[in-house]
Amino acid sequence: MTLDPKHLAQIQKFATTPPPSVRDRQLPLRTRYQDTPDAARVFDHASTSDKQVPAHHPLHGHVVCGEAIPVDIPVSVHQAVGGESDFPCPGELLAAALASCLDTAIRLVANIKGIELKHLEVHASLGADVRGALMTGDNVPVGFQSGHMKVEIQAMDDLPEAHLSALVAAAERSCVILQTLRAPPAIAVELCSDLSAVKAR
Repeated sequence: MTLDPKHLAQIQKFATTPPPSVRDRQLPLRTRYQDTPDAARVFDHASTSDKQVPAHHPLHGHVVCGEAIPVDIPVSVHQAVGGESDFPCPGELLAAALASCLDTAIRLVANIKGIELKHLEVHASLGADVRGALMTGDNVPVGFQSGHMKVEIQAMDDLPEAHLSALVAAAERSCVILQTLRAPPAIAVELCSDLSAVKAR
């Protein structure tokens, strides 16, 4: 498991000793959001592209996520519904979002609490009965029906497990993706078939 060298170089710009203080970075943000609540509203985006994978090709796709340094991700349809599973499927991308969100939440909370972590891995697993997606089987819902997460964590000073549990619980409460899946928002789908009108905006 290795990162693209240019992405790793961007991350290593922040790898200082001692590490950056999350508390110091968040303090002005907390003050700003208290004074101006509307400033706290952010939107994350991702979009697919058909420039390299034609729209009529049914088994693969291409999604772009990130704004400052966009990352291009090839996407595959899962074998369980007739695809190839040769690249990440959308469900795996959702599991990746879940694992990475809890991972970063743990890192942030640990930094704020002055806990130096020695090891951290977060594993996320989502389970679905694909008969729902294939419209077969009576009353089988479309979507994931189960989820499980495992956190492998060690601190440099061998903190008691109770302290590590409290750390993970605090991170869990602030994990945006986890809390979103537990209480999902309403999501509207807008159809845009007149591409000339879209491009004119």
